[in-house]
Amino acid sequence: MSEVKAYAAPKQSADLEPKTIERREVTENDVAIDILFCGVCHSDIHQVQNDWGGSRYPVVPGHEIVGRVSKVGKNVSKFKEGDLVGVGCMVDSCQTCDTCKKDLEQFCENGATMTYNSEDKHLGGHTFGGYSQKVVVDKEFVLSVPENLDPAAAAPLLCAGITTFSPLNHWGIKKGDKVGVIGLGGLGHMGIKFSHAMGAETVMITTSESKKEDAKRLGADAVLISKEDDAMKKHAGSFDFLLNTIPVGHDVNPYLQLLKVDATMVMVGAIEPLEPMHGGNLIMGRKRIAGSLIGGIKETQEMLDFCGEHDITCDIEMIKMDEINEAFSRVKSNDVKYRFVIDMESLK
Repeated sequence: MSEVKAYAAPKQSADLEPKTIERREVTENDVAIDILFCGVCHSDIHQVQNDWGGSRYPVVPGHEIVGRVSKVGKNVSKFKEGDLVGVGCMVDSCQTCDTCKKDLEQFCENGATMTYNSEDKHLGGHTFGGYSQKVVVDKEFVLSVPENLDPAAAAPLLCAGITTFSPLNHWGIKKGDKVGVIGLGGLGHMGIKFSHAMGAETVMITTSESKKEDAKRLGADAVLISKEDDAMKKHAGSFDFLLNTIPVGHDVNPYLQLLKVDATMVMVGAIEPLEPMHGGNLIMGRKRIAGSLIGGIKETQEMLDFCGEHDITCDIEMIKMDEINEAFSRVKSNDVKYRFVIDMESLK
C-alpha cells in the first residue's frame, strides 16, 4: 500500500480537511492514476451531509476524475503510462450479472462499487474518491479521455456529462426532435450542449428570465419561462422529449402537459419524493415519466468520444483544494457556472 494526500470530511456535515489515506498496490488488472483534476458534484455534498443515509466516515468525495496513468498491471493492454484517462462514479462491479453483461454496470444486480463510500473489496473499509493525489482502479472502469479536450473542463463529463448524455442517447434523440431541458445548472447546461450537438431543436425550460442569454450561448434555440402560463400553453403538447434536471422535489404536472402523445420526460436530478402527480397527465396522451442513472462504462466511453468529436466540455470554475468548503457553500446556493473543478496540483 502507499500513502497519499487527500481531503476528507471526518464526520457528518463537517468541513473537509487534509487527511492521509492509503491506496492499494497495483494488481495485474489495475491502473494507477495521478489525479490532475476532480470535479465537485452536488452528490459529494449529499454524501458528506449523509442526506441519503449510509455515509461512511471519513468521506473522501470525488467521482469526476481526470488524470494521467502512472502504472499499469501486467494484464492491462488498453492503457499505458502517460495516457489521459478518467474515472467516474464506479470503480468496480460483479461484471457477471445480466445487467453488467448488458454494459449497465450502474445497475449491477450485486451492487456496483462506487468510487467513494462503497465497500472496498481490496483493502477493507470503504472506498475513497478523487479529492486525492492518486487512485488505483480496475482496468475495466478506466476511461480514455480525448487529448483534444481541456482535461479540467472534461472532468465533470464523468458524472454531469454521462448523466445527461445517457437518456438523450437511450431515447434516440436526433435531428428534427424537439427537446426541452428543464433547469439550467450543472446538469442542465450539459443537457443543452448534448441535445444541440445531436441536432435537436433545443428549448431551455427555466423559471428564471435572467438565464435566457446564457442558455442561448450554450446552444438553446429558445427559452421557455415555466412560470409564464401563456408561454406554457403555447408549447403544450409539442415536445418529443423532456430532460428534467431539477435537483429537488417539485410539481411535474405542468411539464407533463408539454409532451406530445407517446413522449417521455426523464428525471435525472431529484433523488427524493416528488409532489403528487395527476394520472390524467399520463393517461391523456399515453405519456411516460422515467428515470436514468449515469451510464455504463461502454456508454460513458461513447459519451467521451462524442465530446471529443464535437469539442464539448463543461463550463467550469477552477478552485484550489483548500477552497473546497467555500465551494460546497456556493454549490448549495447555486452560485457557480456551472461546475467547480479542483486543481489537484494544489493539494500539497
